[in-house]
Amino acid sequence: MTIAQTPTLHRRQLLKGAAAGAAASCFPLLSLAAAPIRMRVSSSAPPERFGAHYLWYKPFEEQLKQLLGDRIVLEYFPNGQLGKEADVVQQVKTGSVDMMLTGLSIWSTVVPEVGMLDYGYLFDSYAHAATALDGGVSAALEQMLIQRTGVSVLGWGFQVGSRSVYTKVPKDTLASLKGTKLRVLPTKGLIDTFDAMGATPTPIPINEVYTAVQTGVVDGFEHDPGTVLAYKWSEVSRQCLLTRHMYSTMCAFIGKRGLAKIPADLRPAFMQAAKAATVSAREQAAATEDEAMTELKKKGIVFTEMNPAERTAISEKIAKTLHPEFIAKYPATQALFDQIAAARKA
Repeated sequence: MTIAQTPTLHRRQLLKGAAAGAAASCFPLLSLAAAPIRMRVSSSAPPERFGAHYLWYKPFEEQLKQLLGDRIVLEYFPNGQLGKEADVVQQVKTGSVDMMLTGLSIWSTVVPEVGMLDYGYLFDSYAHAATALDGGVSAALEQMLIQRTGVSVLGWGFQVGSRSVYTKVPKDTLASLKGTKLRVLPTKGLIDTFDAMGATPTPIPINEVYTAVQTGVVDGFEHDPGTVLAYKWSEVSRQCLLTRHMYSTMCAFIGKRGLAKIPADLRPAFMQAAKAATVSAREQAAATEDEAMTELKKKGIVFTEMNPAERTAISEKIAKTLHPEFIAKYPATQALFDQIAAARKA
């Protein structure tokens, strides 16, 4: 089930609307005797505010409590307690896990078209990303996900900041990344992006990054500042080249069986809570990114800006060489790449 995005709505307006709706009995009276519906929610990230997962989950939990009391009880499993993300994807599909908070990349193994969002320099900012996603890109990708897996997206949030490159030794230009072994997500788009940037992309599970950098298996990694802070990676990498190569999504997924557990009379409130959580998470992302970067500076991270001319050059290279190859394999993405390009000019 797709949730229409309303980035212009303010969080306070949504919260007031939710409270007023409950008070005015917009949702049916709830029987005190009814057994609570328990939803298992998985996250690979720590349960703290610098993690994008919790930035979405916390307001969702609060809104759900306000609207439905104890009719729906969320059981939150952070830090990968329910297994590796690839395994949790299967559990969400089969119904043993109801919901999952993660990036879209993990679903590219079953819906390869979503991998288009893994290419670097696709978006210039989160404002650009929001315009494109809310303008039809997210709806199209979600329909593919529903048709092939039965899994729906409750909300399209964002990670806490754009992704950049973190290393042990200083890197001040794109050229200086040549041959540098960097941990990346195991997705074709990101691997191809770093090949184009001259680095040596090395896929490693997220929970192994700290040790991999510490022991020299890789020279560094790429990620957003919130995640770097949450996972304490600043202890092993003190240099950051602000490539800002990716403004990635953080989505809340619910399986077909998970959604079916929610009775029709409770579903409007459930969806309203998800919409409010998405707006809240988006509103907080930018401020939380600034706060995370400030904290990382205090911990000794040195940030170096990337030359704008280098960004333009690599962006054009990727668009001209990598996008056409992807489109040739998955023609349905042509219109979506066009929408993203058009949103850049909007």
